[in-house]
Amino acid sequence: MNRQLLSAVTALLLAGAGALATSAPAQAAARPAAHADTAAVTHTVTQPGARPNASVTFAGTVALDDCSGSLISFAGSSPSDPALVLTNGHCLETGMPNPGQVIVNQPSSRSFTLLNASGRGVAKLRASKVDYSTMTNTDVTIYQLTKSYAAIQSAYGISPLVVSSTHPSAGSSIEVVSGYWKTTYSCSVDGFVYQLHEANWVWLDSVRYTSTCNTIGGTSGSPVIDTSTGQVVAVNNTGNEDGQRCTLDNPCEVDANGNVTIHEGTNYAEETYYIPACFGPGNTLDLTRSGCGLPH
Repeated sequence: MNRQLLSAVTALLLAGAGALATSAPAQAAARPAAHADTAAVTHTVTQPGARPNASVTFAGTVALDDCSGSLISFAGSSPSDPALVLTNGHCLETGMPNPGQVIVNQPSSRSFTLLNASGRGVAKLRASKVDYSTMTNTDVTIYQLTKSYAAIQSAYGISPLVVSSTHPSAGSSIEVVSGYWKTTYSCSVDGFVYQLHEANWVWLDSVRYTSTCNTIGGTSGSPVIDTSTGQVVAVNNTGNEDGQRCTLDNPCEVDANGNVTIHEGTNYAEETYYIPACFGPGNTLDLTRSGCGLPH
């Protein structure tokens, strides 16, 4: 997992076994096929689910203390809805969720540095809670913020990135945009992995990058943006660093027949197309909604 330091990963592994009190066993869900400048400026508020397609910039990405992330919305989101931030499950501040564990509605006051198009921090945003976090089948944490999309856009002129509800396509051009490093990585979707195994975790239908997305520690949680639509199609999460087999920081690919392959230097992301269906009006999480592919 591409965090800032291996020691940070180790600390989270030690914390993960007992630090998560608000959790429940995961049930397999069927997936469908620095201080910021806070000067007050007024901006026009637009529908958060209708961000126009444009060249990929840092606008809407965020920096965490040890990971990357993004301010996200869905096609049905409204300006008055509480804003959301997407990052990895293994970036959760209280420790990495255990296999089979799902965290919902957990209080949080974590802060995020919101970046503008050029990568400059323009605001400190704060979470009110962890809406959802898991490392089972996928590797995601979704935070609900104390501010609405309208409040953020009015104050800072930043609209959220829109999460696509369509499965990414092999060969499509993508950019991995790291708010932590203020760096972008450009490549294509090389293909999809039936199961990606890393230590005790298993992820399904992961995105494999072509070689030019050589992501590094601190890029965990970065949005993976389809350059043809400007929408988020996955969240960056790991890579095989040393050529080891299925160990921490060395995921291996397992096909439907159980065959294991190792791709040293290859990096991966987890798809997000089934997440929009998990949120109803008011950005309310409902894991029982039709089409929701998050485990619960």
